[in-house]
This record gives sequence, C-alpha cells and structure tokens, in this order.
Amino acid sequence: MGISVAIDGPAGAGKSTIAKIIGEKFNLMYINTGSMYRAVALKAMNENITENNIDDLVKIVESLEMHFEEDRLFVNNEDLTDMINMPIISNNVSKYAAVPEIRKILVKLQQNIAKKFNVIMDGRDIGTVVLKDATFKFYLTASSEERAKRRYEELISKDIEVDYDTILKDIIRRDYIDTHREVSPLKKAEDAIEIDSNDLSINGVADKMVEYINSKIKND
Repeated sequence: MGISVAIDGPAGAGKSTIAKIIGEKFNLMYINTGSMYRAVALKAMNENITENNIDDLVKIVESLEMHFEEDRLFVNNEDLTDMINMPIISNNVSKYAAVPEIRKILVKLQQNIAKKFNVIMDGRDIGTVVLKDATFKFYLTASSEERAKRRYEELISKDIEVDYDTILKDIIRRDYIDTHREVSPLKKAEDAIEIDSNDLSINGVADKMVEYINSKIKND
C-alpha cells in the first residue's frame, strides 16, 4: 500500500527529527516543508525583499529549484541547510510563510512530490492542507518553555551564541503568527493523533508513532 505521513505542530516541537526517524523506519521520502519556507525567507532577505513585496517574492520562489538529499536542502544546486537554520531566519520565516501566494506555489510542489513517492512531511498545515488524505496524521506538541529549551540546547551545541529568554519570546511570537494567519493556519487536523512530547524523549515519541502505524498497517 502507498504510505503518506503528515506531522504537524508548532515551532521546536521536534517534528523534523521525528520525521527523519519515521522516514527511515518505513522507507519514506522525507520532505521538510519548513526548510522550503526558510529558503524563501533567506533568498528574500538577501535581496532586501519584504513580505509585502508580493510580485518580487513570487519571482524568487518561481526561480528556485529545490530538492532534498537525505535531510539536506539544495536550492539551485546549493546546499543551504546550515544557513536557513540560523536564528535570524527562524525569527523571520513566519511572516514570509504567511504570504498566500508563496504558500500556494510551495503547497502545489509538495503535493506533486507526494503523488510520485511514499512520503513523510512535517510542517504547520500538512494534515489540514497539503496532505488532507494522508494515510497517517500526527500532531506533535510541547510547551513553549520546553520547545525553547530544546532550541537553545541545539544552537549552543553548534557553538551559536543565543539567549534562552530571547528564543522563548520568539517561539511565543511565532506560535501566534502561525495560528492566526489567514491562510492555512497551524491547527490540529480532526483525524490526527496528538502526541504531547513534554515528558517524552525523541525515541519515545518515535516509538509511539511506529507502534500506531504498524498496528494500522497490520489491521488493514
């Protein structure tokens, strides 16, 4: 049977890490939709194009050829993975991701990939918009404080100087933007399985998802 897995949730919930694990377990192509929006933000900011300059933003997106090699994003054959994960991109990506014209183009691209391959995608609107008919849907969440702690520890481990309180404020701000935007706001799909990861390790969350997927496959 064809398999598609959608993982949604707020910033810093651990979606990408979990998606990679599940993807390897079930031999699924991992599509990090958040990275795609980050790449748009990076390119736009490099050219001093704001989120209000729709025409120029659309031109940028239409000029980008994106593909993944394992978990790294290549844009026009350039590996942008490290650059798009810098704090300045994290702090600005939500406002670019809220632009309807940008979302329309990237969602279509993501859906076309899903038609060709067994995929796992993580983001804000995968189960509600991009993969409405996904075989499995999960909504991964955690408190803003826990997510800020994880992000802080991740950046510190990469020798990037950051402040926990600043990260927490940014996460709370991003949550507000993501849940209040007019187009494809962050929300749990009605048929998604919600997992609170506050007291779970990465492997603990993955084990829950694997158990659920295996049980459904067995019963079907």
